Amino acid sequence: MDRGIKAELGVFGGSGFYNFLNIKEELKLKTPFGEPSDTIIIGELDGKNVAFLPRHGRKHSIPPHKINYRANVYAMKELGVKRIFGPCAAGSLQPNIKPGDFVICDQFVDRTNCRIDTFYDGPEVTHVSTAEPYCPVLKDIVLKSAKKLGINYHENGTVVIIQGPRFSTKSESRWYSGQGWEVINMTQYPEAALARELEICYVNISLITDYDAGLDGNPDIKPVSGSEVIKIFNENNEKLRSLLFSAIPNVPQERNCVCATALTGAIMK
Repeated sequence: MDRGIKAELGVFGGSGFYNFLNIKEELKLKTPFGEPSDTIIIGELDGKNVAFLPRHGRKHSIPPHKINYRANVYAMKELGVKRIFGPCAAGSLQPNIKPGDFVICDQFVDRTNCRIDTFYDGPEVTHVSTAEPYCPVLKDIVLKSAKKLGINYHENGTVVIIQGPRFSTKSESRWYSGQGWEVINMTQYPEAALARELEICYVNISLITDYDAGLDGNPDIKPVSGSEVIKIFNENNEKLRSLLFSAIPNVPQERNCVCATALTGAIMK
């Protein structure tokens, strides 16, 4: 793709997070895997070009199981993006993680089904490691920014990704909580795994919007609802913007993390 403008960093917007940067350029792209969720906005922050794409589309018209994750991630790659910030709305599976908190996850558990989740369908067989699925360098930058801003955050967590678009039953939710997992979401898989397949750094920023359905023993805890998700996310959008605006200028030019060499030794010959 021959474009006059490239981007170093990318941001996938989650539910309710559609306005992030002042527009420098807006691109409608096509990829070998189809069209991304929406046009991609290119903006500038601290001398860095940043590409922003709302994963559900700006009108929230694409449900989580219908997002073209491959096209979204590949479009970022075509623009030159080497690092992606992945903020998302998420539910809490533990009482100590409250709505309005941020969780910077370091692991995920995939409970989705029938999603196209790899770029490598053959003839070369490729096995990319996701033992540590999120970039440790980007995570450290986000944690330092959250601490500096005084944001309530949890520095570790496992996110379980469900198929959607329905929310969990109470029994499912209790099972996830009982495993010790902290966060539940519908979009982190295969987004993070696809980024790793293209050797793009990816960091998760989960904004907790609700308690999941299984946490119903406390009168102060209400089960998740779609309207409550958007309400809490909108109330905390400014905190998320501030976190990204603080973190992005601190991203180094060099990459010495596992993400940058993810394909080394992964292709079976």
